[in-house]
Amino acid sequence: MAEFFAFEIAGKVLEKLGSAAYERISLAWGVREEFEKLKLTLAAIRAVVLDAEQQQARSLELSLWLQRFKDACYDVEDLIDEFEIQALRRLVLKRGSTGRKVRHFFSGSNPWAFSFRMGYKIKKANEILNEVAAEKAKFHLTEKHETNVIRRERETYSFVKTSSVIGRDEAKQHLVNFLMNPTDGEDIPVLPTVGIGGIGKTTLAQLVFNEESVKSHFVLRIWVCVTEDFDIKQLMIKIIKSATGRECKDMNKEESHKVLQDCLNGKRFFMVLDDVWNEDKKKWSKLKDLLCGGAQGSRIIVTTRSRKVATIIGTTPQYDLEHLSYENCLSLFLKLAFKEGEEKQHDNLVRIGEGIVQKCKGVALAVKTLGSLLCSTRVQHEWELLRDSELWKLKQKENDILPALKLSYDHLPWYLKQCFAFCSVFPKDFEFNALFLIPLWMANGFLQSPYENEEPEDIGNQYIQELLSRSFFQQVEEEHILFPTLKMHDLVHDLALSVAQNEVNSCNHYSTGNVRHLWFDLSKQDASQLPKNLGCLQSLFLLDEEGKADKESLIAEVISRSKHLRVLGLSECSLEQLPNNISYLKQLRYLSLAENGNIKRLPNSICNLQSLRTLTFLDAGELKSYQKT
Repeated sequence: MAEFFAFEIAGKVLEKLGSAAYERISLAWGVREEFEKLKLTLAAIRAVVLDAEQQQARSLELSLWLQRFKDACYDVEDLIDEFEIQALRRLVLKRGSTGRKVRHFFSGSNPWAFSFRMGYKIKKANEILNEVAAEKAKFHLTEKHETNVIRRERETYSFVKTSSVIGRDEAKQHLVNFLMNPTDGEDIPVLPTVGIGGIGKTTLAQLVFNEESVKSHFVLRIWVCVTEDFDIKQLMIKIIKSATGRECKDMNKEESHKVLQDCLNGKRFFMVLDDVWNEDKKKWSKLKDLLCGGAQGSRIIVTTRSRKVATIIGTTPQYDLEHLSYENCLSLFLKLAFKEGEEKQHDNLVRIGEGIVQKCKGVALAVKTLGSLLCSTRVQHEWELLRDSELWKLKQKENDILPALKLSYDHLPWYLKQCFAFCSVFPKDFEFNALFLIPLWMANGFLQSPYENEEPEDIGNQYIQELLSRSFFQQVEEEHILFPTLKMHDLVHDLALSVAQNEVNSCNHYSTGNVRHLWFDLSKQDASQLPKNLGCLQSLFLLDEEGKADKESLIAEVISRSKHLRVLGLSECSLEQLPNNISYLKQLRYLSLAENGNIKRLPNSICNLQSLRTLTFLDAGELKSYQKT
């Protein structure tokens, strides 16, 4: 189900080439004619790309053609960036000294050298695009436009609270009874709640977690989202944070254990371990031993898709969460797709909705996603397109809901698709907010607006609200917080990975293509596992909480191989200094040095990062000044 984003990337490049700013740049450098050729060829190919993307599953040759076109679009985007950087450099030089101007003349950046070099690059880009354009004839593609996009009015969003749950009263009561009823024995009772992905296990647990009678019954309520590797130290840190709000990242295991014991000692607690995959009984025993200090009456609820996990951890028979009944699914769908009572005015749409709900097979996430999608349109044809889509006919595993999620993705506007797929670079269960995400989208050039004076931050917030309203993002915290914490459901994360396969390398997901976005954790992966081809890399997030690697030399090496980086995230890397060759990254727009407590100085060469828009060093406590060279 890999996507190539060719339509989206070509649209972004054409928008840049058509802007007034690039009109001035092309005139200033005498490349207007070549730029015009690029625009015409790009537009001609893009006109048939939607048809090609729909047919690519049936033809490997067509998929490879799309890949070539996409790579050519990225190359043109890099060209445009180089012109933008040179224009900025010229502006700086106008204000500079005569000596600086003389040095500039004899450098590789002087106007004549730059014009000659870029003229050759534009000519080469035109040749490649002409070859791609010539090949499209053999595929007999037709021109198509974005007709299946369901658009929303700006600033109008529909949020679905986790408390809006239908058809789970019996399940909720079963879990509440488990929490309240007394039991014999010293062992902490553990109830596994089992069900397929997207069926509503987490939502049910949240419902019980926030029940008033449960709140008053327990001294401590602890919520932990468990990662796939079931790392004991990380679980202790999460438990402490949930129970006390205290961050313990810098503590070793012994120190964390002591804090955890003090936190739980003699207190009746209720803990939810959400989305557990660990099937290693020894690891589970180690964790449970750490929790034995709680008072009589403490309880643990675990949510999992695995019956084997339930067998290993459960002290009481597992609770199997069944599919929602058709009637409950339809009620949930109508609640999301219509305002209260509005469905009575649209009998035709309700009938179509009934067909859509049947295809969701009782999976709450699928119903929720499609209901949220259709709430903004009353056009019968658009509802029919969703019901009759070919995606429902694809061969799929039992209980697979990706077709339903993919349908919702397909109906995103093109400018949102890349933003969504980019988020697959983060690990599963990764939590973020708008302050973190929007600068990353900005740095990668994903934010598009028809309004010239609209602030990028406002555009980014609109995108986030749109993805929230379509259930691609979920809010972890209450809505009244100014910048609420967000995350992606793991099945939605799977969808993001499936549409960005050849663009992203992330935890437990390795691409063999031209990687554009890379998340690499040196505390879990060896440096030798870094992709060999980094020449196309645009975003790099490098982590090393445990300080296992020689980061400075590794970062210097990566920089030398990744000249097109727009984003460099070096948070939690235990860095002491940055390499001087950071100045090579002329397109770098975002640099994060957050949570590097040992870094004291920045090299003077950082001043050469002309494109840098965001520099963050939150909790880089020792940072004092730039290093003079």
